[in-house]
Amino acid sequence: MPTETEDYKEEKDPRDKQYLINYVEHLEKRIRKLENEKLLIDESRLRLETELHNLRNEIDLLREPPLITATIIDVLDEQEKRVIIKSSTGPDYVVHKSKHLKNNKLEPGMQVALNQRTFAIMEILPTNLDPFVKGMEMIDSIPDISYEDVGGLKEQIQEIKEVVELPLKKPELFKKIGIDPPKGVLFYGPPGTGKTLLAKAVAHETQASFIRVIGSELVQKFIGEGARYVREIFNLARQKAPTILFLDELDAIAAVRMEEATSGDREVQRTLMQLLSELDGFDQRGDVRFIGATNRVDILDPALLRPGRFDRIVEFPIPNEESRLAIFKIHTKNLALEKNVNVENLTNLTDGATGADIKAICTEAGMFAIRRDADVITHSDFINAINKILKRDRQYTSESPLFS
Repeated sequence: MPTETEDYKEEKDPRDKQYLINYVEHLEKRIRKLENEKLLIDESRLRLETELHNLRNEIDLLREPPLITATIIDVLDEQEKRVIIKSSTGPDYVVHKSKHLKNNKLEPGMQVALNQRTFAIMEILPTNLDPFVKGMEMIDSIPDISYEDVGGLKEQIQEIKEVVELPLKKPELFKKIGIDPPKGVLFYGPPGTGKTLLAKAVAHETQASFIRVIGSELVQKFIGEGARYVREIFNLARQKAPTILFLDELDAIAAVRMEEATSGDREVQRTLMQLLSELDGFDQRGDVRFIGATNRVDILDPALLRPGRFDRIVEFPIPNEESRLAIFKIHTKNLALEKNVNVENLTNLTDGATGADIKAICTEAGMFAIRRDADVITHSDFINAINKILKRDRQYTSESPLFS
């Protein structure tokens, strides 16, 4: 069968000069076409070779025996050649470290992977934290609240500075004196008296991460879940150090233990025992400071209140007249007030109110002004807000004797 070139030769006279020129052009086009086909074939070959290489690597990985997870309990020598591990299969083993990890430091508590045959440590695994625990860390880590935003708590601020701020910012002072820094502090008092607010403020002043945990969140229905959460929360705090770990509503898991208890009560007690272990165990917490808060200090377990766990117990009472005035000044400094608004008179009308009540009164007074479509907040707005928030039998008016 004649080829394309032979057909071309038959159609033209070989002695024709134009024929030779056209024939050369035809050959050049043919060469370029073949070169393009060769490039496409080479690209396809490289792609198939890469795919083949990846498939062979995947087959090699599938042929490797699976690794066993374990936790390092202790390191037996300074060279870290031998360590004691607790395997996920149950028993404890004394194992060696693989040569591939000679530049990696092993420490107790690390998660590692073991060779299934030799039990040698092959790699260090990342710390596995429950998503529930990870979600407890505050966004942006450091709260934007300073001591200037806390009113009427001068004594409490001084206490927290000594127990929490100084150990984090000036640890050399404790080394110089020769004493160990305090471990934790307990806030107690009625709701709304500034316990959480002061905890956020000290985290801001020390530039520490702030982790807030609600006690009731640690009460779980499965055995051991609450204790595991406590352990992982402290691990998270160590990772984010320096850290302020704030456990609110502490009485939810730390009430006095009873002899007669249901299965649910026993699970809460296991969580409490894990918390006691973290507070008073052999594991040094480093730059982690623990703050507990409760409204019912009278029902807390005595084991939690002894020195060494909470080194300072700070009361947050209902604010007195001087404290209420300071709180009012903080919450009204950015408000558009009428010139004749007298903050001292408002203080006299709010006897028994907490800091949270005063903040709510200022907010509600602003809402009354917005309802009137006004540009400033008047005395009447504050009076209406006080009557609404405090809900007392006696209703104040702008003609009350305190305003005369």
